[in-house]
Amino acid sequence: MSELAPLHAVRRQHLDALSDDVGVMQHAVGPDPDPAHGYCTDDVARALHVDLLHGRELGWDAVASSAWRNVRFLGEAFDRTTGRFRNFRRADGSWLDGTASEDSQGRAMWALGATIGGAPDPALAKAASRLFASALPAAQELGALRARASVLLGCEAVMRTAETAAAARAYRILADGLRATFETGATIAWRWPEACLTYENALPAQALIVAGRSFDSHSMLERGLEVLDWLIVSQTDHSGHLSPVGNGWWAQDGEKSRFDQQPIEATALLLAAESAYEATGDGRYRAAMERAYAWFLGDNDLELPVAIPERGACFDGLTPRGVNTNQGAESTLMWLIALEHIRALRTRDDTQAPMSKRLAAAAR
Repeated sequence: MSELAPLHAVRRQHLDALSDDVGVMQHAVGPDPDPAHGYCTDDVARALHVDLLHGRELGWDAVASSAWRNVRFLGEAFDRTTGRFRNFRRADGSWLDGTASEDSQGRAMWALGATIGGAPDPALAKAASRLFASALPAAQELGALRARASVLLGCEAVMRTAETAAAARAYRILADGLRATFETGATIAWRWPEACLTYENALPAQALIVAGRSFDSHSMLERGLEVLDWLIVSQTDHSGHLSPVGNGWWAQDGEKSRFDQQPIEATALLLAAESAYEATGDGRYRAAMERAYAWFLGDNDLELPVAIPERGACFDGLTPRGVNTNQGAESTLMWLIALEHIRALRTRDDTQAPMSKRLAAAAR
């Protein structure tokens, strides 16, 4: 590989600026939080993932209050009459009416599963477990592709440390259903089961890879790898950098939209490639992870940094004219997640390197 993009220290300044006692505000005008749009369950779930990652790097005490706040928000979002999470909340704490997106259900379940499987605070893990169990019946009935993938990943996280019969059953149903969706809806030329490629596209591929590995299913794993390979090739510029599908999407019979490129695409691809690397050991996937990370730091179509590492912030995307200077929650959280997964990747590489290689590196 060429020279790797630099790592950066953990910075939570911008995340803290976007957050208050209720949760993380979803939008910003420039670097300033925009209370007019309040909060959303999607971003609070993502913030919980970040807390778990930062807890490993900074120590749990540094993030415990934030993690508890985020789990409380998810508990308050949960509507026991429907078994679903509400999504949008005003700055005054009241909830907006209307049916929440299926994606918000999936993201909440994934974050809760990760908390059950990874939080060092038993009380927090127990609170997340109760909420996960209450929401699972409705969550496993979701129909949206990415929502099903997120719930699957939440179940997989639970199965690592706190297996339950309900989670095991949902995990199997979701995995078989996701595989069937791709087997019946995709073709060799168009590896996607829908007529248009839109957002967070690598997420279902990640779910197939993870499930294939868990169930020792060669066919499921291979299906996920095939989809991921197609996404990687389709979103790698001829010069070698990541060029993700833009916010104009990519219809099956049309051309891939180049702009507006969103940070969520880079991080979704990074996470899927990480799962593929762990499953196969193939260096192509490690390279794809690094390519996705480097996109944030300027190795992209416009050669402009999207992340602002010194504040732990991130611009909302790449437009034809430059960066979108707003620095909302989703973009910032995508950067923070990408950074910590690359940090963990390189730490594993250093730890697993032969002693002679490590000694030589230390001598340089």
